[in-house]
Amino acid sequence: MYQDLALYIDGEFVKGGDRREQDVINPATQEVLGKLPHATTADLDRALAAAQRAFTTWKATSPLERSKILRRVAELTRERAKDIGRNITLDQGKPLAEAVAEVMVCAEHAEWHAEEGRRIYGRVIPPRQPNVRQIVVREPIGVCAAFTPWNFPFNQAIRKIVAALGAGCTLILKGPEDSPSAVVALAQLFHDAGLPPGVLNIVWGVPSEVSTYLIESPIVRKISFTGSVPVGKQLAALAGAHMKRVTMELGGHSPVLVFDDADIEPAAEMLARFKIRNAGQVCVSPTRFYVQEKAYDKFLARFTEVMGSIKVGDGLQDSTQMGPLAHERRIASMEQFLDDASHRGGKVVAGGGRIGDRGYFFAPTVITDLPDDAKLMVDEPFGPVAPVVRFKDAEDALRRANSLPFGLASYVFTNSLKTATLVSNGLEAGMVNINHFGMALSETPFGGIKDSGIGSEGGTETFDGYLVTKFITQV
Repeated sequence: MYQDLALYIDGEFVKGGDRREQDVINPATQEVLGKLPHATTADLDRALAAAQRAFTTWKATSPLERSKILRRVAELTRERAKDIGRNITLDQGKPLAEAVAEVMVCAEHAEWHAEEGRRIYGRVIPPRQPNVRQIVVREPIGVCAAFTPWNFPFNQAIRKIVAALGAGCTLILKGPEDSPSAVVALAQLFHDAGLPPGVLNIVWGVPSEVSTYLIESPIVRKISFTGSVPVGKQLAALAGAHMKRVTMELGGHSPVLVFDDADIEPAAEMLARFKIRNAGQVCVSPTRFYVQEKAYDKFLARFTEVMGSIKVGDGLQDSTQMGPLAHERRIASMEQFLDDASHRGGKVVAGGGRIGDRGYFFAPTVITDLPDDAKLMVDEPFGPVAPVVRFKDAEDALRRANSLPFGLASYVFTNSLKTATLVSNGLEAGMVNINHFGMALSETPFGGIKDSGIGSEGGTETFDGYLVTKFITQV
């Protein structure tokens, strides 16, 4: 049975009344799964008031007590992962194994923040006079507002929740209306773990209207957003107008540099399978494949072979390796990339179109012979479409990899320590993966530079956006 959908405000699940509702669609079947209630202005005001009231007591709650709740959330997450994952597959589309894995790994995020929240330390600064005492303390910033995307609905929401709550802040979170089940499940997890009313509130609605209302409220002091670059810039500008702190994890267009001396076929297979994860709807998905000239033919042959062999279907079927795209509009976007590639002389060597007429299925696609100014080389596809082009040397690869305004993730495949050092130093990206994929762990920072964002989630940096620094000097 699909998740019962509701708002979560001041410790209560709320729905019905005169609230507007929207259909939640299964992207594999296009069937309606449920009705999602939108928050009214009164609902938003109630959430703001609840979060403000709860902050008074939550910030003063012992970090050890906050830690106990986050640990209990981790336990409940593991217990309910299968059911939560199934609902993610229903409303988001990814294969069931991927959905359950998304939920399971998030238990680690809750546990890690439970421990790290107990270690938010200040410091003592030696004074210039013996009768002076100087200390620095770090305090929670206050009520926060978070906005999370549809591609990893559980993962992206819990990372913001545990960082805010672990720091002693309270939170109002607007999750993705297209794939809401995971966020409602999260509200239930925290509710059942004993979180006090008002510390976490979940609302839904028209994204631009909800975000504007919350960001403009004087109650909200910090904004966290994961999503597209254009929307992120709009929200950051609005937050800046009200002098509010932001954490922004925005889009990328991740370059892959495969050098002649790499283990070519294993790299090609690894990259193909990582590319089709969540149907390519991943902000750190490899999206621009630059392969050195001598390795190009061997890499392309294996990469194309694996991409062409992927089993596409309903995520609930055991044999499925890649599910549907999340929305009808993602299909249209893929078709635009292919149309532009065709006009630019690109050659489709695998896939190349929609599959069937029911559900939002699109074939894993490989395109070659594209110029650097083709749409697919400059705009993030956010889908299972991969351009593969040649490069000459490290200087050529770095110049092209760094040519865009994005800087989230990047990938390098080489067996040369010299090349790995040169390229990892030269890449303009917040995360550099060499010969493997090692991001998004609870203990490592996740974030980008340039247009790809501000700040990091995870790692010791995780609380930076949720804490203020206070200097106290006393005679």
